[in-house]
Amino acid sequence: MKLVLTIIRYFVGILFIFSGLVKANDPLGLSYKMQEFFEVWGLHGLSDYTLVFSILMIAFEIIAGVAVIIGWKMRLFSWLLLLLMIFFTFLTAYAVFSGKIKECGCFGDCIPLSALQSFWKDVILLILIIVLFINRHKIESRISTRWALISLGLTIAFSFKLMGHVMTHLPIVDCLPYKKGNNLVEQMSIPPGAIPDSTVITFVYNMNGQKLEFTADNFPDDFDEDVYQFVDRYDKVVRKGNATPKIRDFILADYSGTDLTYELLEKDRYQVYVFLKDELKPGKWQDELKAFNTYLDGQQIEKYLVSNLSETEAQKVAAQYFPGYQLLRSDATAIKTAARVNPSILLVKKGTVLDKQSINDIETMTENIKKY
Repeated sequence: MKLVLTIIRYFVGILFIFSGLVKANDPLGLSYKMQEFFEVWGLHGLSDYTLVFSILMIAFEIIAGVAVIIGWKMRLFSWLLLLLMIFFTFLTAYAVFSGKIKECGCFGDCIPLSALQSFWKDVILLILIIVLFINRHKIESRISTRWALISLGLTIAFSFKLMGHVMTHLPIVDCLPYKKGNNLVEQMSIPPGAIPDSTVITFVYNMNGQKLEFTADNFPDDFDEDVYQFVDRYDKVVRKGNATPKIRDFILADYSGTDLTYELLEKDRYQVYVFLKDELKPGKWQDELKAFNTYLDGQQIEKYLVSNLSETEAQKVAAQYFPGYQLLRSDATAIKTAARVNPSILLVKKGTVLDKQSINDIETMTENIKKY
């Protein structure tokens, strides 16, 4: 039994550390997923705190994983892990049975799992944690309290340092469709060999105050237009396919409403896109930005400021920070997916992302542009 507990302990601990590190690579991604849950539940007031919740949850996952592996304070951590897994299992079960959440973000965007896959993963993990919980009194740490505290202290420092870094300089591993090397036009297209949804035309009729639905091949034998009054028709999905592009609803439009997405992305010339969401807070990068803009002017590289701001607000930001940039509008969801750090800069040519940097690494972007 001792060997079994040790194997379970290491498996659970490693899985928690791995899960935490994957999410620590992109804590904003987890916060956006939390916002999705809160919006579905109508808890809009909590949306402003999702980043804090995300950071604390990620740090706890990593810390708990280390604590379980070294067997430290198992009476405490077995309780915490049990409560956490019950909560996680509830979330994934809700996603599966409600159908309102497609992905739960258990391993971030790098390892996307469906709601059903996440649910069964959590069920298995919950069973293993219950085993540890029942036998928590039998688990003792083989290292001293001093070294346990040192290990956990280093884990805490590393976790927060990693998350602070990626929220300033973009994720270390970019798993989003707007990453360096991807062609945005291809990412907006249906993948080759994808299977489209199988649909059937469904008719809705009213008969004596009761709404009835029929497909073309199952109309009632006594059908009479005087008895059955037409209400509506729609395409009903009978088999879900996988013909979904990785980038959806991404539009680059001018402020007159003209969609310029494909016209811009198909240009065979260098373009710089600055993605800005909501607001721009001044930073240490301001002097570097001026030098960057001057360099771009000398290279005659096209410059675009993409934001979800009103035209008046965008003009003010452009006048202060991005003079000479053409103003474009895009959806806030698309912007925060393309740019985890606000703002971020993309170098694009013929739809392909050649480089991607946060505003805090603008000098790196300048040096990389010089290589092309």
